Amino acid sequence: MPASFIATVFVVLWSTGFVVARAITPYADPNLFLLARFGGTALIFALASLFARATWPRGRDFGKHLVAGALLQGVYLGAGYWAVAQGLSAGVMALLGALQPLATAAVAAPLFGERLSRRGWTGMALGLAGVVLVLEPKLTAATAPTPHGSAPTWLVVLISIAAIGAITAGTLFQKTSLAKADIRSASAVQNFGAALVAGVLVLALGEHRWIASATLWGSLAWGIVMLSGVSVTLLVWMVRRGDAARATALMFLAPPLAALEGYVGFGETLLPMQIVGFAVALVGVLLARS
Repeated sequence: MPASFIATVFVVLWSTGFVVARAITPYADPNLFLLARFGGTALIFALASLFARATWPRGRDFGKHLVAGALLQGVYLGAGYWAVAQGLSAGVMALLGALQPLATAAVAAPLFGERLSRRGWTGMALGLAGVVLVLEPKLTAATAPTPHGSAPTWLVVLISIAAIGAITAGTLFQKTSLAKADIRSASAVQNFGAALVAGVLVLALGEHRWIASATLWGSLAWGIVMLSGVSVTLLVWMVRRGDAARATALMFLAPPLAALEGYVGFGETLLPMQIVGFAVALVGVLLARS
């Protein structure tokens, strides 16, 4: 299967995470939804592994996969959703998420010897600039976190930054000895690790809201199969077989695509500046991956 096709599928699916997060807000508490999502994906991969008689991680490797999954999805999404629920602008959170490819590139260099060329760093810079242009309307309206919850502003900001650190660490974990594991059984264990984090957050935050609806069940099915199932697995596959920085550079396209999806699905405004930002981010990604 061509790498360009895999990259396209990944970034389109990854961008729909923003739409799902918005769609479920009226119906379910976020970490309760994530618990169901990660648990469902873990079950699917576990059944697939048993059917294929895949080798399972054992001993210390099992624990490492749990940690990798907890960081890649559980901590990242749980902390990010919590920060937004506490009043952090979704635009600011999306912008922080766009820093993840830069953080990955910076850390991958000393750890794995992955070094971006000057052209690659230029692409990263353009990718970030494109995201800023796309998010500019939301960033202009954003101020300090509105006190929706009881957490102080400094803690909300710290947790949101920790979320980006978590997904960066979880991504880089895939380049270690964990890459030798069967991706089906590894995905089962890693999604279980993410579910453990979501479960702890559900209990700690007292989440219980679940209003059954077609939107909620449809979002859950999409999250289980397409987001945690296909999208995250494609990310892990790309990181295993190539440079982590080149794989995560695709994430620069997620906010522009989410803005386009919001325009089509929710009637949100799509300004000329955002369209330009989309083009700039696309050029940046092409340079970063060349």
